[in-house]
Amino acid sequence: MQTLPDWELAGGKLRREFVFRDFVTAFGFMSQVALIAEKMDHHPEWSNVYNRVVVELQTHDAGGLTDLDFELAAAAGAVMDENRPLN
Repeated sequence: MQTLPDWELAGGKLRREFVFRDFVTAFGFMSQVALIAEKMDHHPEWSNVYNRVVVELQTHDAGGLTDLDFELAAAAGAVMDENRPLN
């Protein structure tokens, strides 16, 4: 968890809420992460309302968290960092 400071443990899952400037940016983030998740064969539980995306990760087959969850969390964080506007 030290390497994923913006994530929290909630209900046995890794959880993070991402906030974007608008719906299109949020949806673009989801599209980018979906491609990564598909390559990993590890798919998030997530929801999107306008400019917010909530991501929850856990490996259902293992009944908890595995390295895949932490890897996908780091990848999602990297996508967010790449898309963060410079002020």
